[in-house]
Formats: sequence, C-alpha cells, structure tokens
Amino acid sequence: MAEAYIVGAVRTAGGRKGGRLAGWHPADLAAEVLNALLDRTGADPALVEDVIMGCVSQVGEQAGNVARNAILASRLPESVPGTSVDRQCGSSQQALHFAAQAVMSGAMDIVIAAAWKA
Repeated sequence: MAEAYIVGAVRTAGGRKGGRLAGWHPADLAAEVLNALLDRTGADPALVEDVIMGCVSQVGEQAGNVARNAILASRLPESVPGTSVDRQCGSSQQALHFAAQAVMSGAMDIVIAAAWKA
C-alpha cells in the first residue's frame, strides 16, 4: 500500500470576532492559504487532484462549499475539485483522513487537506 506524507503546512494568523481579519471573505482568506501552500512546497498547481476542507460551521459566507470557492479564488486550476466536510468536533481530522485515504489507495497522488473555521 502507498504511504501518504504531509509535505507542507500553512495557516492564517489567529483572529478574533470583529478583528483585523473580519473584512476578509472566508473563501478569499482560504485562497491565500492555498496559494501560500503552493509557494512553500513548490507544488505544481496543475498536479493537485483535490482539496478537502474541514469546516464545522458552514453558515453565512462559508455555507456554499468554502473549499470549492477557495479553489476558484486561488491559483489552483478551475478543474481542481473541492469539498467541505462538516463532522462536528472532527472536521479537520476527517479532511486529513479522506486525503490520506485517497493517496494510500492509489486513487490520487496530491491532495490538499485543510481545516477552516471562520
């Protein structure tokens, strides 16, 4: 069985309600993280096969599949699919598990797993 590896990690600055990040649309902020991850790892955006984003509070501006909208706002090709996972108290871990399973099964080679809470 193939092995899955974490090759890069990026995060936003910590924020608080009404703070400096309050004016950012969740998809735009997540897109900045995706772009920074591509920069940090040197990965070819065309080789990314999926983005799986754990998002426990899918309401308001992040209710319309924030992962897919982040892809559309990022440098990733429009053809890259994305899905948001809402597993209460385990969304980010589930996203990582789904990404690792896709790689370990041989179905995909490069998957971005992310956690999102805006």
